[in-house]
Amino acid sequence: MAKKKGYQKSIRVKLIELLISILVISALIYVFGYTDSNTLKIFTGIAFGLFLFGVIIVKFGSPDEPALKKEDGGVTKLVLLDEEGESVKEWFIQGETSLLIGKSSAQNEVDIDLADAEYAALISKQHAVLNQASGDWFIEDIHSKNGTGIKQPNKRDKSKLEIEQPHKVKAGDIIYIANTRLLLK
Repeated sequence: MAKKKGYQKSIRVKLIELLISILVISALIYVFGYTDSNTLKIFTGIAFGLFLFGVIIVKFGSPDEPALKKEDGGVTKLVLLDEEGESVKEWFIQGETSLLIGKSSAQNEVDIDLADAEYAALISKQHAVLNQASGDWFIEDIHSKNGTGIKQPNKRDKSKLEIEQPHKVKAGDIIYIANTRLLLK
């Protein structure tokens, strides 16, 4: 259900962007092709330039805005993926230092709750921990029943983690919590 809502929102946003683009192009064609008023052409050119600058700022960020801090390792969120690799749920983790991954219950609370994931039965209550240290992120299996793995984007196979052995991860890596996939972005 969450996937469908995100998909519908994405289509609505793209449709609105398309309609705005058509409106702007139509206005430019009218002003520069069918009017003789130089004042209107100058005003429209300035307005279009400001509009374009605003679009660039929104899409790519402000020039004064610092890039992602190295202390975050470039990672800002964790994304739960379904079987097709589509985003199901997201957790924003920028600024965090330690996140417990597992399944929340009345007796056990975790930061990344996978209790409603497709393969939740394979996930331990306290499965793994994601820690930030010295500007990098590390994943560590904490005695889970079905293991934790990592697949790096430039590798074919995933590697299984040894228990209580931290493994460095970065944006683009996929963490396997049993059969459940979490993408670092």
